[in-house]
Amino acid sequence: MTLPDKYTKPAVVFHWLIGALIIVNVVMIWVITYFPDSWDRPIINLHKSIGLTVLGLAAMRILWRVTHAPPPPPPGQHMWEITASHLAHFALYVLIVGLPLTGYMHDSAFKGAAEHPLTVFGLFEVPRIGWIANLGQPDKEHVHDIFYGWHASFALALYVMFSLHVLGALKHQWFDKQRELQRMTL
Repeated sequence: MTLPDKYTKPAVVFHWLIGALIIVNVVMIWVITYFPDSWDRPIINLHKSIGLTVLGLAAMRILWRVTHAPPPPPPGQHMWEITASHLAHFALYVLIVGLPLTGYMHDSAFKGAAEHPLTVFGLFEVPRIGWIANLGQPDKEHVHDIFYGWHASFALALYVMFSLHVLGALKHQWFDKQRELQRMTL
């Protein structure tokens, strides 16, 4: 039975799995230039697979969240902290969905799409977004650049929100002496 001050087991699993996959994806893109050029396509394909997996997990996480209330805030939290937490979590959800969606849109405008099918871990093919994939040149290239810009901007925003999320949890755990981290464990 779940304790009332803890998140449910599915919420905990979604939280840590999505977080871990996002960290892996970010690190891959940061270090891709350190690998031989022949590794670029496999790394990019893995990046896309992880991104689509995060999108699917985020959809399931959101469905779980709207059907299962989170535990109440720990006693002693100020109203501004609770409000900031709600706003930060909403922003994280927007970014966790928006980042893979803009990546998918960016990939749908990829000029080399015909030679590089979009697959999830090589197991099955995911169709590109038709209205984007069917654009003619130079519109397709322009849309490709726009969605890349959005994807990169969402990534930067995610770095900031992720940092604030971690710092907030550590503040509550270490400085406020609240059992914040224990709330998000199995």
